[in-house]
Amino acid sequence: MARSIGRLLGTFILLFLIMTGGLVYWQVVKADNVRSAEHNVRDFVGENCPRRGRIFDRNGVLLAESLKDPLAPCGYIRHYTEPSLSNLIGYYVAGYPPYGVEAAFNDILSGQVETTAMDQLVRHTLHESSVGNDIYLTIDVRIQRVINRDFDTFNPPDNKLAYASNQGAIVVSNPHTGEILAMLSRPSYDANKMVQTLSAGGPHREDYFKQVNKENALINRPLQARYIPGSIFKTVTLMGALDSGTYTLDSQWNMQQSLGPIIYDSSLIGPDKNLGYPFFTPKFPITTQYAYSNSDNVVFAQIGVKMGMQKWLDYTRRLYINQDIPFDLPVVQSSVLNPDGHPLSTWQLAEDAFGQGVDFVTPFQMSLVDNAVANDGMLMKPSLLTRVIDQDEQPVAITEPQQLNQVVSSQTASEVRQSMFAVTRCNGGYPSVPIHTSPWGIMGKTGTAELGTGQPPHSWMLTQAPYYSSDPTQQPAITVVAMKENGGEAINAIGPIIAHIYQDIFSQQLVKVEAPNNPDSDIYCPTHHLWKQ
Repeated sequence: MARSIGRLLGTFILLFLIMTGGLVYWQVVKADNVRSAEHNVRDFVGENCPRRGRIFDRNGVLLAESLKDPLAPCGYIRHYTEPSLSNLIGYYVAGYPPYGVEAAFNDILSGQVETTAMDQLVRHTLHESSVGNDIYLTIDVRIQRVINRDFDTFNPPDNKLAYASNQGAIVVSNPHTGEILAMLSRPSYDANKMVQTLSAGGPHREDYFKQVNKENALINRPLQARYIPGSIFKTVTLMGALDSGTYTLDSQWNMQQSLGPIIYDSSLIGPDKNLGYPFFTPKFPITTQYAYSNSDNVVFAQIGVKMGMQKWLDYTRRLYINQDIPFDLPVVQSSVLNPDGHPLSTWQLAEDAFGQGVDFVTPFQMSLVDNAVANDGMLMKPSLLTRVIDQDEQPVAITEPQQLNQVVSSQTASEVRQSMFAVTRCNGGYPSVPIHTSPWGIMGKTGTAELGTGQPPHSWMLTQAPYYSSDPTQQPAITVVAMKENGGEAINAIGPIIAHIYQDIFSQQLVKVEAPNNPDSDIYCPTHHLWKQ
């Protein structure tokens, strides 16, 4: 009897060991394969249905959280607090691909990284939901609300110089750290409505998604849309020309060199109309700085050709053009090259140099150009994440500012800033625009990108502030790059928006600066030979 009981006990023990081994094999060793199997109907368990972390702005303002909802697939639904950030933050719905920040930091928010291996193993084994960490962005929601409001408030009515447009982008940066303080994309969509409709189920759950997608409102225009830059790209050419010693700000240009027309590869460039000859510019020669402040295409075509193909392209590469920009979210590559791989002709190089030709750039790319100038030629790595916080309110990751490369010398950067101030203070077409009289010393360069075929041009401004004429080496606090699709003349379409953005940010001390005491333009401009000749 004892021997039979022993055999039976041994059999039970063996079966128990086999069963335990099988459970361990399928729940631990092969768990990932089981979870990812296409016929596994348990779509919303374990790490596929995490207790998702929250998203905050730099000051701890809540931007995204998960609220309980018994009807949602996972028992909760994502909720967003700032509508103007929908294109940047994106959305998350269980069972659908996430967008924006929700996608870029999905592993952190869902608890797949920045947690201990033992914690993950235990949760996988017990089929418990992962616990996500919270993230803090570099975004300042107060500045975000300023650019969102000002984009609409100062949208000009249609006239001969500007056109109302609800499509465009704005990027606000701290050039000394690379932090993105605000980012606007228009048109946008309602992230909460997107989550609610996709979560609701039923045959019409994707109707809103399809509508938004048809309107191209899912595109984050600062990062994913490329445009002809127009004259803001003269800033890149000026940086290279000064830094390489090809020209100086005081280099002289006679009447033919200034007005053209000039011929490259049997094609004409010019005659130039931006100098306002003979009323605004009745005498010659003019200087390189004068040509930049009055956006002379003919002069900048010659500057690009004189620099030569390789030298000019070298400066574009220093700014990560035709390369992937190292950033937390994907950025479409900007380009100044032929898409078919053929080398640029001399005529194409000349047109590229003043922002037409085959130049296609993202607004984010131009914010890097702006930042390099503002930060004495040193380009900082752009960043969107400041820190990751666990469930115990302990930091598990902190982002530190990181240098990318020295694009130009500090002396060159200072001279370019001086030239950008000349644009907003001494250009003949600006006195009626509030940016000209702003007390915050706004530096800038406009771009009116010609599209042909009768379309209104895209409107750009690349700006930074404040500028201290008594100490030109002092660096500005922030940069703002803004553009409107088909907005018309840049200074009329974008200028009022830019002026009010800086006024709101600085006067409300969202960024603390000391107001400069710059002389009036009727004193500053003639002193620097930037007024009527």
